[in-house]
Amino acid sequence: MQFTSPSFSDGQVIPGDYAFCVPDEEAHATFGGNRNPAFEWADVPTETRSLVLICHDPDVPSQPDDVNQEGREVPVDLPRVDFYHWVLVDLPPELGCFGKGAFSKGVTPKGKESEGPFGTRSGFNNYTQWFDGDPEMGGRYHGYDGPCPPWNDSLIHHYVFTLYAVDFERCPVDGSFSGPDVLAAIEGHVLDRASVTGTYTLNPRLF
Repeated sequence: MQFTSPSFSDGQVIPGDYAFCVPDEEAHATFGGNRNPAFEWADVPTETRSLVLICHDPDVPSQPDDVNQEGREVPVDLPRVDFYHWVLVDLPPELGCFGKGAFSKGVTPKGKESEGPFGTRSGFNNYTQWFDGDPEMGGRYHGYDGPCPPWNDSLIHHYVFTLYAVDFERCPVDGSFSGPDVLAAIEGHVLDRASVTGTYTLNPRLF
C-alpha cells in the first residue's frame, strides 16, 4: 500500500501551516495554521472496505515538571508517552486522496465536532486532556489538531501518520472514542498499513 503526503516528505519537518502552534519570539509560541496535511494513497488491498488514519506523537514528556518553564529544559532522557493528534475512521478507500485543510482550518477553541467530510468520524485527540480545566480552551477536541510540543523540549518530536486498510465499512466504535479505542477495535481486521512521519520543534536551539 502506498501512502504519501504532498504537504511534507517522510522524515522531514512539518511546515507551520499544519501545526497547532508556531514559534513566537515574545511568547515562545502562538497559534499556527492548524490545517490538516494533504494525503494520497494507492494500491490498497482489494478486500479493503474502509480506512483508518491515526496520527500520534510518541515523544511527549511523561512528567510535566519542566514543560514550558522559563529557564528550564525538558531533558532528552525523560521517559516519553504517546499523544494522539488525529483519530479518523470510516475513510472511503476509493477517495484516493484529500487536500490540506479538508478536515481542519485553524485552531478551534474548545474543539471541533466529531463528524467530518466524506462520511468520516473523528475520535477525540489528547488536547482534550491537555486543556482540561482551562476556561477558554477546555472541551472535547475531535479531528485533527497539529503539533505543539513544549517550547523548551530538548527533543525534536516525531508525528507518525499511519493509514490502516481494514475489512469493515464502519469502525465498531461509537460516541466519543480515543486512539487506543480504535486500535483495539481494528485488531485482527487490518489488511495493510503504511506510515508517513514528520518532525517538529518549537525550541529555537533546535532549529
